[in-house]
Parts: sequence; structure tokens; C-alpha cells
Amino acid sequence: MQESKVIEHIVAWLKNYAESARSKGFIIGISGGIDSAVTSLLCAKTGLDVVCLEMNIHQNKDEVNRALAHIENLKERYSNVKEYAINLTDTFESLKGVLPSTTKDHGLSMANTRSRLRMTTLYAVGQSFGLLVAGTGNKVEDFGVGFYTKYGDGGVDLSPIADLTKTEVYALAKAMDVIPAIQKAAPTDGLWKDERTDEGQLGATYPELEWAMAFEANPNSNEEYLDTREREILKIYRSFHNANKHKMVPIPVCTIPLEIK
Repeated sequence: MQESKVIEHIVAWLKNYAESARSKGFIIGISGGIDSAVTSLLCAKTGLDVVCLEMNIHQNKDEVNRALAHIENLKERYSNVKEYAINLTDTFESLKGVLPSTTKDHGLSMANTRSRLRMTTLYAVGQSFGLLVAGTGNKVEDFGVGFYTKYGDGGVDLSPIADLTKTEVYALAKAMDVIPAIQKAAPTDGLWKDERTDEGQLGATYPELEWAMAFEANPNSNEEYLDTREREILKIYRSFHNANKHKMVPIPVCTIPLEIK
């Protein structure tokens, strides 16, 4: 991959899109991970207004520290960047407190609620500043295994890095000098109180899932020659892809025949 040309292409695309939409710039949620770091850097390079939000909800201290360190680094490098640290923990607990017990005790439901609360915050702040919400999902997450929250981190105005694999995102991070702490950190969705990683939840590394995605897309792929681990990775990929396909397709609409309308 020609990193410098890819960076230049994405930055131009972002700037053209924002200008066409008559937007002043972009707002991004900063998690302390590689995807939001790369996305915010690309947005900053447009020269348009950029607002970075750090939105703590029972967040792991290391994640918060990485997010704040990245934002400080970004502000030092680009004068068009502003930040707001918004602690949503009490808001989350207040919402959780009025939900049915079966809901508040459902781990995955509450994890996804964190993501949706952050999305609501991004749109509230973004609209007040005339900004577009920039998504941080990569190709494998968005179109491979669907590893994101529907109407949470999947609720965005545009997706600058969604045509890049995780490996390619890391390559851009290195080319743009993302702080070492983020480049070295294990990927995590930041939706749990513990320190679980993406690999731990998915059962495969991103390079392995990238391989499976390419294998599925190749009409000449032949499972006959796969080893045991490759078969296992393919099974994991297919399981997530099929279970999360509803996130990747348009909302189903019940079309009413004209003769009965």
C-alpha cells in the first residue's frame, strides 16, 4: 500500500464531502484505539474544524489515558482541533436504573447501550457545531464480521477508513506518527469494565479475519487445502458474518402491493 497517497486521497475525499454538505468539519469519538486515532488525524489534515470527544463510561484507565494523550498530541500538531471530555458514567447509570432488571443485568445489551449513548452525544455536540460525525470502523469490522454496535458506533455520517483492513489502518498510523502507546495497544471495543480484547471476543486476530474475508471473496478459493486453524478461522468468520448481516444491509421494508393500498 502506498500510504502517503492513500492518506492524501482520504483527506481530499473528507474535505470535498464536508464542503459539499456545507459542514464546518468533523466530530470524532476518541477511544484510545488505533481506528479513532487514525480517523481523527485524517480529519485534522483537512484543515477544517475537528472536535474530539473523550466519553468515559466506566472506562479502563489505560484507555482513557491513551485517548487523552492522543488528543493532546493532535492539538499540538493541528490548530484546528478542539476537545471535550464528557463523562457519561452517571448518565449511563441513570438510564440503567430505570430499565427492567432483565435488561440492566444483560451484559451485551448494556455494553451496546454504552455505544449508543456515545453516538447520541456525538450527534448532539456535532450538530451544535455544524459538524459531521466521522465513523471509525475499518473494513473487517464493518463488512466482514460486523463487530460494531448497530446505531452505536455504526451510527455515523461518513466512514473514512471503512475500505481499509486493520493491517492497513496500522500502516497509516505508523506513517502519520500516531503515539506509540496506541500503536502498541491490543485492539478493544471499550464497552466492558474488564480488559477484554477484540481478539478475545472474536476468537481470531485481525490478520486471520482479513485472510478469511479475502478467502470468501475469491471465487477460486478451495477449502480442501486448508489446515485445521484455517478451517477454524473460516468458521469463526462465517459465524459472525451471518449473525451480523442485518447490520450490513438496508433496513427491510414491507412493500404493500398497489392493489391493496
